[in-house]
Amino acid sequence: MKEEFQEQLNIELTEEIAQGTYSNLAIITHSPSEFVVDFVLAMPGIPKANVKSRIILTPEHAKRLMLAIQDNITKYESIHGPIQIHEGQVNIQPMTYSGPTGQA
Repeated sequence: MKEEFQEQLNIELTEEIAQGTYSNLAIITHSPSEFVVDFVLAMPGIPKANVKSRIILTPEHAKRLMLAIQDNITKYESIHGPIQIHEGQVNIQPMTYSGPTGQA
């Protein structure tokens, strides 16, 4: 019988990070080796918005994140009902620095 050992990972959350950062726009770009997700706070009527946080992921970790978010949305909707996406919202086209761009 093969024994499996699972190491425990202790994750620390500082008080500053625990407060979180609000974002209402995510800009996603990628290269062959990484995905870059910029979280932005865009305010109505203000033509400039700042990136509040940038997360850089390997393609494998980006896919794992997508699957984890899909799983959590399924669980959320099973309790609270479908999440509505409003069709009339303005689609902001970001400036990109390289590679294809997506939005979430």
